[in-house]
Amino acid sequence: MKSRIVVYKPVPEDVLAYLREHAEVVEVDGDRHDAFAAALKDADGAIGSTVKVTPAMVEGAPRLKALSTISVGYDAFDVADLTRRRIVLTHTPDVLTESTADTVFALILATARRVVDLAEWVKAGQWTHGVAPAQFGVDVYGKTLGIVGMGRIGGAVARRATLGFNMNVLYTNRSANPEAERQYGARRVELAVLLKEADFVCLQVPLSDETRHMIGARQLAAMKKSAILINAARGPVVDEAALIDALRAGTILAAGLDVFEQEPVAADSPLLSMRNVVALPHIGSATHETRHAMARCAAENLVGALNGTLTRNIVNREALAR
Repeated sequence: MKSRIVVYKPVPEDVLAYLREHAEVVEVDGDRHDAFAAALKDADGAIGSTVKVTPAMVEGAPRLKALSTISVGYDAFDVADLTRRRIVLTHTPDVLTESTADTVFALILATARRVVDLAEWVKAGQWTHGVAPAQFGVDVYGKTLGIVGMGRIGGAVARRATLGFNMNVLYTNRSANPEAERQYGARRVELAVLLKEADFVCLQVPLSDETRHMIGARQLAAMKKSAILINAARGPVVDEAALIDALRAGTILAAGLDVFEQEPVAADSPLLSMRNVVALPHIGSATHETRHAMARCAAENLVGALNGTLTRNIVNREALAR
């Protein structure tokens, strides 16, 4: 008897066909909470992204054995609750590393060289004279990059920084990253030192109770006035109100943001009217190639978790005691 899988976010046709080879597939719009919860009641597994899957929804799904998120982050799930219920949670940590690191560096360059601001200046017909200091940006080459969280993406950013831009890399992490230190000359320091010395502070940590608002008014005040904050991790890692105040006051120079505390970001957010902010709509991994690879990886994760053969990409390995 085939397993029953709920697909609650659209996936490519070939990925859907792969799932149908291995299970009975039910497609549902995950944003329609009642319909999604109802579909889960008879499901053995589910695959999707961005939608919150609550303990109450899982409570009503006694057959559920595995959940697969098409993302590296898994803050949409109560991992402890899933583990207690012996429900395996899988994610896609490797396939999006390079495209996300590209996005991070795009934000570094765009904020430093004021790409968005000056492109709009040209389009508005204001380029009527030679470029003056009012349009100048700051150099990236040879500067100091501070990476908060030296995991896969942090390491890929460090590679771009050192090999492409001759940057000095500082990092903070729970544990040392010998490869980054050996290959890119990265130096592990305390967060306070990183904030004080870095020209660019790049956040690459997952969202947790420990990292929520880890960058607030005190941390922003500790940065150089010429420093730029880059956040392509999770919005709530930064206290957004404190960031707005710091940008208005000139406490830091600029910010490049791919993530926000509330997404989509409100149209009246002060961040969107600031010339020293580059704002993107959470596009870290949003390329055709990467999103397809993520969906395929998530599908393979789910099939493997349901048939008991999966050995990697497992968030809560303790649940395997099922």
